[in-house]
Amino acid sequence: MQPIQFFFVGIGGFLGANARYFLSGWIVEHVAASVGGRAFPFGTIFVNVIGSFLLAIFIVWTTEHMQLSENNRLLIATGFFGAFTTFSTYANESIALIQDGDWVNGLGYIFVTNSLCLFGVVLGIWLMGRIPQG
Repeated sequence: MQPIQFFFVGIGGFLGANARYFLSGWIVEHVAASVGGRAFPFGTIFVNVIGSFLLAIFIVWTTEHMQLSENNRLLIATGFFGAFTTFSTYANESIALIQDGDWVNGLGYIFVTNSLCLFGVVLGIWLMGRIPQG
């Protein structure tokens, strides 16, 4: 890795994180709804779905229809979409495994990622509940 590559990823990440923050907030503000008395995370769902969709379009377009420099791919795919939503990368990698005929690893990746991430949240909440208040 070259230092310039970190710059491109960083700039893309800055733009993607701010786009996620703005768009998610806008969705929550304009699509305010609750389910069971709690706010439903429409903003997060929206950015995850739109990010997955747009990253797939970007990958196919730049792979099959045009040449793009490595730095520009890092800026957009890794930086922007990585910060906009890492879920988009996870979703695209899962489908790529399945499309390549690697159903076991594709479905395994989906199951293991969801299970471990949910476990990570539960573990984090449990550990923080053990820290004395005060």
